[in-house]
Amino acid sequence: MSAPSHPQRPKALALLIGATAFWGLSFPLNKAIMFTQAQLLPASSNWFITAQTLWPRFTLSLLVIAALDFRALLTLTRREWRQGLGLGLFSATGLLFQIDGLQFTAASTSAFLTQLYAILIPVWLALRQRRNPGVGVWLSVGLVLAGVAVLARLDWRDLRLGRGEAESLISSVFFMGQILWLERKEFAGNRVRSMTAAMFAVAAAIFLGLALATAGRPAELLVPWSSGAWVDFTLVLTLACTLGAFLIMNTWQPKITATEAGLVYCIEPVFASLMALFLPAWFAEWGVFVYPNEIAGANLLIGGGLITAANVLIQLKPPQ
Repeated sequence: MSAPSHPQRPKALALLIGATAFWGLSFPLNKAIMFTQAQLLPASSNWFITAQTLWPRFTLSLLVIAALDFRALLTLTRREWRQGLGLGLFSATGLLFQIDGLQFTAASTSAFLTQLYAILIPVWLALRQRRNPGVGVWLSVGLVLAGVAVLARLDWRDLRLGRGEAESLISSVFFMGQILWLERKEFAGNRVRSMTAAMFAVAAAIFLGLALATAGRPAELLVPWSSGAWVDFTLVLTLACTLGAFLIMNTWQPKITATEAGLVYCIEPVFASLMALFLPAWFAEWGVFVYPNEIAGANLLIGGGLITAANVLIQLKPPQ
């Protein structure tokens, strides 16, 4: 007999789909921020651009939580800090690879490749339980691998992926860890704002440290704040794609299983691909840089279709 689902499961699914829309928006938005930074600091290294894209959004998100509920910071329990520490480490590492990889591949391709965790999660759980996940799971894995090869334009002559595609895949492993860490039963009684504040603090510290380490001089961290477009992009990324999306995730994901969560999050690249068809030109006009809209070509349609089919299959027939 299967365990009964959480009574708020339908609401959780709907809200988590909303979070994926915010994350889908973050792909073209992050590329717009990078283009803006390249104009302001053309000699910057790729890792500095990555860190400079990330530390403001998590620092500002932490400040918003502090302004709304400062008590959440003052009364952090040991379990809340432990949960926030784990979430911060997993999400920060995943985002470092994802955002750096985004500089070397299309936003829609990165979005699709990042969803590999939807397959990794049920496979990992099955291996941990020492049980064959079944034909359906292995078929889904095959479909995902085929989709990854098409999306990444894998060169079969040397079997090498590009840097952007490889980093997107690496980020997926850490996002899997984030999803599984959030599901742990020992954290069931934690307050969402408190542990989310701890998560943001850890991520902000990591990204700020990387920015300082890779900057030519510390004053470079302040240069982008002189750009109105960069500030506008960062505020949208902070309020919608960071504060809003992670509060939804941390609140509602525990009401469904990790496998279900991984499948729901696969809707993210659909939103990213749709937004990448028209938002880049708007952002380019806003920030005065060149960023053309993407086109739904054969690689995107076939590769994305294979990965989507894999996730639909595993959702219709999940592992026991």
